[in-house]
Amino acid sequence: MASALRLGVAGLGTVGASLIRLLSKNGDALARKCGRPVVLTAVTARDKTRDRGLDLTGVTWFDDAAEMARSADVDVVVELIGGASGAAEACVRAALTSGKHVITANKALLAAHGVELAEIAEKAGVSLNYEAAVAGGIPIVKTLREAMAGNSVTRVYGILNGTCNYILTRMEREGLSFAECLADAQRLGYAEADPTFDIEGNDTAHKLALLTSLAFGCKISADDIYLEGISSITTADIKAADELGYRIKLLGVAQVTESGIEQRVHPTMVPKTSAIARIDGVLNAVAVDGDFVGGVVLVGPGAGGNATASSVASDIADIARGDIAPALGAPSNVLTDYKRAGMRLHEGGYYIRLSVFDRPGAFATIARCMADADISLESIVQRRRRAPGSLNGAETEVHEAQPVILITYETSETAVRQALEAIEAKGVVADRPQMIRIEKLS
Repeated sequence: MASALRLGVAGLGTVGASLIRLLSKNGDALARKCGRPVVLTAVTARDKTRDRGLDLTGVTWFDDAAEMARSADVDVVVELIGGASGAAEACVRAALTSGKHVITANKALLAAHGVELAEIAEKAGVSLNYEAAVAGGIPIVKTLREAMAGNSVTRVYGILNGTCNYILTRMEREGLSFAECLADAQRLGYAEADPTFDIEGNDTAHKLALLTSLAFGCKISADDIYLEGISSITTADIKAADELGYRIKLLGVAQVTESGIEQRVHPTMVPKTSAIARIDGVLNAVAVDGDFVGGVVLVGPGAGGNATASSVASDIADIARGDIAPALGAPSNVLTDYKRAGMRLHEGGYYIRLSVFDRPGAFATIARCMADADISLESIVQRRRRAPGSLNGAETEVHEAQPVILITYETSETAVRQALEAIEAKGVVADRPQMIRIEKLS
């Protein structure tokens, strides 16, 4: 059997600890599959005194991650620190420039510096692997980079954040508000104390930027993603979606259009019959449309120590076997510049919820604003609020702002926003209009 592959692990949080337990439990099986032993020789973390329940006998401790990365006793650096800069970036750069293979779960780092780091890895002849950085335990990086290398990909999309999916699932199943579900997610450890990065779509955007580069052979462009989170979603939207035959999911979508590549993250109404609509709780799912293979959907845990450690182990196995692939699916010198697509027709149309003042001419004003923006409506639903009354034992209507739901035929984002701005300016609605895209998915 070949000589051992020596690992240095930077970061001993949930994922780092799970990886070390995986190596302890399944190290022999991994060695048989790779044709060589995989051994842990070095670690680094912020607190050396913390009891993590790990046996680190014979393992060298480093206080500085970059110093560990340069150690002659390390062949592969596994970066699990996190963050787009600081210790994580210093560790990865030190490893690559020292000719060490790198495995990382750090989507923020790659979204910010991925192309440059890929160039450094290629010049050094080493791997930069990151299966764990996108969708946790789902092998989507290898699927795009290797299994679908013979396909021309037209679209990649999915549920890439378990926190948001958990919240939306609870809102639908239990009729709870967004705030109630978020509080539960924080209590259960699915959401951070400051959940902004998750619920406003930033986490999904970083992952989508990497998938876009892999799918379409372009440079990473995380700053060119349309971003919208789920904090504006209400129980009224969830209920309306259900009645219309949809479910609401936070999707990351990247696709090729005639004018370039479109990247967007936003709440989406998806048909209940679609595969993506059936993904509940903290699960993730990624779908890829290829010209020869057709549609492929991968489903699995998008986070968690064991699932993420599993993906790290798969990258370790590739390196142990001597498999070195370009980090972004193609050599960095052939990656094209990202060209952002212009506004286009949205084939699925839009769901619009308005809170309309109950006064003469309000509906006529809304209709004119829609017509002026050249928007055709597929349906209009009005539910008049009622309050307990004593008129012949029946309920009496409440003469205040009433909920109105509009479903448009396909139209452009620009047109919808223009119409909604005009409606607000006319003073016929009590609140800011709610708009959710409807996606036609199989």
